[in-house]
Amino acid sequence: MKKYVISALICGAIAAASTAWSFTGPQARPPVLNAIEANGVSGLKEFKVNGELRGFAGLAGQEPIAVYVGKDGNAIVGTRITAAGEPMDTKAIDKLVRKPAGELAWKRLESSRWIQDGKADAPRVIYVITDPNCPWCHRLSAAARPWVSSGKVQLRHLLVGVIRADSEAKAAAILTSPKPQEALQQNERDFDKGGIAALKTISNETKQVLRENVTLMSELGFRGTPALVYRGPHGAVEMLSGFPQGAQMQQVFGPQ
Repeated sequence: MKKYVISALICGAIAAASTAWSFTGPQARPPVLNAIEANGVSGLKEFKVNGELRGFAGLAGQEPIAVYVGKDGNAIVGTRITAAGEPMDTKAIDKLVRKPAGELAWKRLESSRWIQDGKADAPRVIYVITDPNCPWCHRLSAAARPWVSSGKVQLRHLLVGVIRADSEAKAAAILTSPKPQEALQQNERDFDKGGIAALKTISNETKQVLRENVTLMSELGFRGTPALVYRGPHGAVEMLSGFPQGAQMQQVFGPQ
């Protein structure tokens, strides 16, 4: 049996009082969805379920989520499963929200300010949200060397300054260097000795870039570094928070 997670949230207490699809018509928008959106779910789109339920797919941060509304107007948020324990409606949810959200995230990352690490024509691109003081980012950079050096992977680093008081100033030093790629590698080489020297003064323009990177990190659902965004074997955008463990290395970086 496959493992699955059921994030069941019964929304009866916040549902509008209504019965037998009496929200002004069978296809009218159920009022309970307003309460669900107020609790952080966005982009709700309807998909076909059956005559007893109406299904809606949305996003909680970057996590796809299903909402099922019954004839009484109340909703259940979570995963439907079959008698065999298999998750249901995954194709519909992927089509409606997971894939579009992934492509939108990829476009936002492409248009952000990042630093290239690896060959321009590498067949696999991985975005890495990095803090210059992050020890796990440092470990990730070292672990990725076989793929990067062989030309199989290009890392694109989005710098943020969130871990320590001087993180932002170190990120600014890398971003504003005449040769940002070399500055990034200098920080890696000297990491155990404190890394690159922090800038004493950060321009407003650079502060804005770093703020935008932190905002993007948060809006993608990440709360720390490293954070990785990559394409899976079928081209779908995937996200991973933290250092890849075990088999995750090949899932993210591909075969060596």
